Amino acid sequence: MSFYNFETSDPEAEDIHYMKLALAEAQKALAEDEIPIGAIIVSKNRVIGRGYNLTERLNDVTAHAEMQAFTSASQTIGGKYLTDCTLYVTIEPCVMCAGASYWTQISRIVYGAREEKRGFLSKGVNLLHPKTELIGGVMAEQCASMMRNFFAKKR
Repeated sequence: MSFYNFETSDPEAEDIHYMKLALAEAQKALAEDEIPIGAIIVSKNRVIGRGYNLTERLNDVTAHAEMQAFTSASQTIGGKYLTDCTLYVTIEPCVMCAGASYWTQISRIVYGAREEKRGFLSKGVNLLHPKTELIGGVMAEQCASMMRNFFAKKR
């Protein structure tokens, strides 16, 4: 895995930069005819984990982008806790992924577009760790349009 380093004093520019990398992961899913969701995990301005949906290829309903990124990051750092890390994911996490993020104790989750039907926020329960900061709407239109286009071709 290549480690990409990015430093800026502008948190919004930083979130956009890393969301673009998550979108590049979503593009990989799209190329494999998977639901185009991508995720990366950043620690101290370094990408330490990445993933995209692999549910079709692996025939595994748990192979979501976030789960792949959690595993990748944990292997990189040699531990299961992702404190002082940020998850960037193109679509709001589902209940499973939000629950998994709780156990990682990740510091921040930044997502692109809401997932009105299956996103964890639609369930009306906060599944995140009490110390996890949640930020939504970063590059929301680009993230949502990739999903809309994917499902339009499926119908």
